[in-house]
Amino acid sequence: MAVRAIRGATQLELDEREHLLGRTTELVRAVLRENALSTDDLISMVFTATDDVRSEFPAYAARVLGLVDVPLMCARELEIEGSLPRVVRLMMHVETPLTRAEVTHVYLHGAAMLRRDLTHVRTDTGQTTDHQTAEGLAGRTGHQTTADRTGSQTTADRTGSQTTADQGGS
Repeated sequence: MAVRAIRGATQLELDEREHLLGRTTELVRAVLRENALSTDDLISMVFTATDDVRSEFPAYAARVLGLVDVPLMCARELEIEGSLPRVVRLMMHVETPLTRAEVTHVYLHGAAMLRRDLTHVRTDTGQTTDHQTAEGLAGRTGHQTTADRTGSQTTADRTGSQTTADQGGS
């Protein structure tokens, strides 16, 4: 069994307690489901939220799910100009037989564009996609270009503006 860190995030429509708890619950359940994890596999979970999320601690959603013996922590995200508003992020530390390449990271709602550079990602479209990052472009321009299995390329900047070009793959 290996120890792995699994990432995820969701974006809130508004900073309202029940909405935050619902979206965070959805995120935790999706990470567990996509990686075939049980509560016994969990080591710890770290939640972060952007500065505009104040209605509730995101970790409380995990407690409501029954994760009462898993260490949880909440922290504040850095305030970076142009970053997505109302985002809750998750890093789940687990014991799993999955290899690093087999782990599925989960990004829901507006947060789906945050980490298109990860190799195995599930978004709220219900699709799990393997992405390959074009080297060098992100470092020079602040944009990330990824190609999915179909050959379509998407370029996204930090604000979420995206451009997609079909490269005619299969």
